[in-house]
Amino acid sequence: MLLANLIPTLQLAVGPVILISGIGLILLSLTNRFGRIVDRTRQLSVEYRSSESADQERILLELKILTLRAKVIRSSNFLAVVSVLFVSILIIGLFGSALYHLNITHLLVALFILSIISLILSLFLFIYDLDLSLKALWIELPKGLAKSAID
Repeated sequence: MLLANLIPTLQLAVGPVILISGIGLILLSLTNRFGRIVDRTRQLSVEYRSSESADQERILLELKILTLRAKVIRSSNFLAVVSVLFVSILIIGLFGSALYHLNITHLLVALFILSIISLILSLFLFIYDLDLSLKALWIELPKGLAKSAID
């Protein structure tokens, strides 16, 4: 293959590479959120052991939400990584089809669609985690303050 023939393939592969960079930033955000959840869970576990029974109920409720949030973020992370995996295979497929003159258009389209679906699902889980984090915050706030924050 001549360099002149390779340039359009390289240009075509730049789009998916940019997608990988964008998903990488989302993964960074998700990983940071996961770390904060773990830190807060450890902090609440220590508080639970040294608190009164009335506070223990509130702490347990918050720990349950944190556990759910950790599972949601883990799933969101997984789907984002799967999206990057599909894009990576797509890039290899683009080069393979150009180098060996393969007609795998349907496979490449399917990989792109699967990547975007995985990314969309990951983002929906991210939104769900944001909602859960507000619920945990409302549990932590004093009753009167939490109620005025909702209104």
